[in-house]
Amino acid sequence: MSLLYSLLIGAIAGWLAGKLMKGGGFGLLLNIVIGIIGGIVGNWLFATLGISLMRGVIGDILTGAIGASTILFIAGLFKK
Repeated sequence: MSLLYSLLIGAIAGWLAGKLMKGGGFGLLLNIVIGIIGGIVGNWLFATLGISLMRGVIGDILTGAIGASTILFIAGLFKK
């Protein structure tokens, strides 16, 4: 069940990151994959910085979206 939860949260976070990074996205499907990876990056980034967002689903989505936005930003630098 936790794998399904991670995939669903990652998909929402990737979609949200694609909307936040206008012009920086790679299409819906790849943004969802980036969202899943972004969840991992976001959790690592916030743990390293000692930052804690809200708990629960909303906090997980925000963490994933920020991580995915970071990945999209960095990938956008190499895309051009």
